[in-house]
Amino acid sequence: MSGTDELYPPAQYGWGWILLAIGVLVLIAGIAWLVVVLTRPRRALAVASAPTPVPAFTADVATVLRQEYLGAIAQIEADYREGRTDARRANLDLSRVVRGFVNEYSGIEAPVLALDDLVRMGVHPALIDAIGRNYYPSIFRRTAPIDPLVGADAARTVVTTWY
Repeated sequence: MSGTDELYPPAQYGWGWILLAIGVLVLIAGIAWLVVVLTRPRRALAVASAPTPVPAFTADVATVLRQEYLGAIAQIEADYREGRTDARRANLDLSRVVRGFVNEYSGIEAPVLALDDLVRMGVHPALIDAIGRNYYPSIFRRTAPIDPLVGADAARTVVTTWY
């Protein structure tokens, strides 16, 4: 240390350096803005045209959804009757179809919820009955699976009576 007790102020930058830093920041912001503007998808030009006609018959979405899932249930039932699938697999497929219907129809994430979760949510009793009496015992227990034809009837009940 030197023998003096004087304090020296911190070094000050000159105005030229501050202006250079501000200029670099403005340049970077300008380049970023150009990248954003030039990489955005271009809007299609709106062409004036006649309005599209609304179809005279609009099908009820719930009815179409029910018909689709009833067809899937009938297919699983037919596969079981013709021997293309066993009883355990048929009940598993019926469970997936019913849970998928509930998910699509009402937004409840039934495919990933356990039976206890569905009971806590207070879902339609037909779903609880179908899963608890037909699908769970057939899928998870080592005993003989329940007849999938009974499970198919329960699945139809869920699809036709769901809210």
